[in-house]
Amino acid sequence: MSMPYAKERQYLTDLFAGPFPGHAITVDPQCPQRPWADDCAISPRPVADWVPWAVEGYELQVQRHEAIGDDAVPRVILATGTELFAVAFGCGFHLFEDSNPAAMPCVQTATEADALEVPSLSARPLERVFEWAQLVRERVGPEVPIQAPDIQSPFDIAALIWKKESFYLAIYEEPEAVKRLVAKCARLLTEFLLEFRRQVGECSYIHCPHMWAPPELGCSLSEDEAGCMSVAMFEEFCLPTLTQMSETFGGMFMHCCAAADHQYESFRKIPNLRSLNRVFQAPGPKPAVEAFAGQTVLAQAWMSPEDMLAMVDMAHEDSRFLFNVGPLPLDEAKRVYEVLRERCPRR
Repeated sequence: MSMPYAKERQYLTDLFAGPFPGHAITVDPQCPQRPWADDCAISPRPVADWVPWAVEGYELQVQRHEAIGDDAVPRVILATGTELFAVAFGCGFHLFEDSNPAAMPCVQTATEADALEVPSLSARPLERVFEWAQLVRERVGPEVPIQAPDIQSPFDIAALIWKKESFYLAIYEEPEAVKRLVAKCARLLTEFLLEFRRQVGECSYIHCPHMWAPPELGCSLSEDEAGCMSVAMFEEFCLPTLTQMSETFGGMFMHCCAAADHQYESFRKIPNLRSLNRVFQAPGPKPAVEAFAGQTVLAQAWMSPEDMLAMVDMAHEDSRFLFNVGPLPLDEAKRVYEVLRERCPRR
């Protein structure tokens, strides 16, 4: 069976794990706003109410890709907030008018954390995501990739579940309890991702930034607590589960928006780290370009075209980049794409 966007799929697969095809450029459409303040996983609304929004977002990606001819593979995005797995463990959540929902911690002590059991995949927010995916699949057919929801790392999920003030004290006072909770989060996350692929079939694990990769190249997650940790702390509390998950799924795609340049050598220890998405603080992208050339694709979003071109100027001979251009009016998007494509030709 011939898959849609076969050329783009091969291009991105090669970028992450094959012969270098040239830096990639993907251009986002102006997607529809979330229709309600919550998300499908935690909403009281029927799951079916969320299907048109997800399908419309996919259709807009198709239109944008066909108008520009970028390297994107359109896919259905099952967008949620970061609260998904913490709520499955029993956390409450807070809604915002202009941002995604957020989890509210449900434990404050090691004793309370140890009392938590790993939720089953029938926990309400997870069950709703699976139902959402199945309803979307009925609408779009078997060949369209469906993207997993927002995935936080095991440590980051634990940091949402356990009240932050006491969580970081517990790292020093009750370190084994912290590790036990992180291990529970890793177990749930692994079970969810395996079941997601089993149920969904044609899927993509990457939720941030907007890009596609085949699921056999690895899972995807956000590691945003790394910026407030020492290297030794990161390697003790985070690296073991990251390594385990990368080995389970055949690789890893990571997002990190923290001030975490000091963790680059530790990130490099994750086997088959296929891609790293950073939100750079001072001193900018150069340390990442130096650290990951020849090993990991730097997938960059939320940057101006000028900053993307500056990264191209910094590139090593074996650097690999993916530039995700944010939503712009079509004429401007075409202009930006043409400028970047001239500097980043396909090979």
